[in-house]
Amino acid sequence: MAKLSAGVLLYRLNGTDVEVLIAHPGGPFWARKDAGAWSVPKGEYAGGEDPWLAAQREFTEELGAPPPPGPRIDLLPIRQAGGKVVTAFAVRGDFDAAAAVSNTFTVELPKGSGRLVEFPEIDRVAWVSVAVARAKLLSGQRPLLDQLMAAPELVGYGEGRLDGG
Repeated sequence: MAKLSAGVLLYRLNGTDVEVLIAHPGGPFWARKDAGAWSVPKGEYAGGEDPWLAAQREFTEELGAPPPPGPRIDLLPIRQAGGKVVTAFAVRGDFDAAAAVSNTFTVELPKGSGRLVEFPEIDRVAWVSVAVARAKLLSGQRPLLDQLMAAPELVGYGEGRLDGG
């Protein structure tokens, strides 16, 4: 049975372009990685659990506040390279990225030392254009951007520029 994950792809309009909120994972493995390392705020849930409720819970755990109550677009589930099935919901709304506070996890560093170190699950979040998100997101999550931009409510809006300008 594949692992299940649910998340919220928060988006907003900036002039004629769409921006999305993406999250950078915390911890030593991800510390120096940028391109292809970011993710939609998401987390695992058990089969039989409502994916929308799981997505809201995971957003709250990872960012410290619930997702805004904006209009929702149900995106089709995607399967990442490792087999995990991600169900995401695009929600139009705003969120203060600077105010995000993540839950934490503990790892033994160095391995075998008995020394436990705590890290935030998410070390930063950012609003970026869809074009920038295509470069920063894990490759397996990029199809979510395709689905978002294909939504009827976003016809006529652009992806912005890769240089952020």
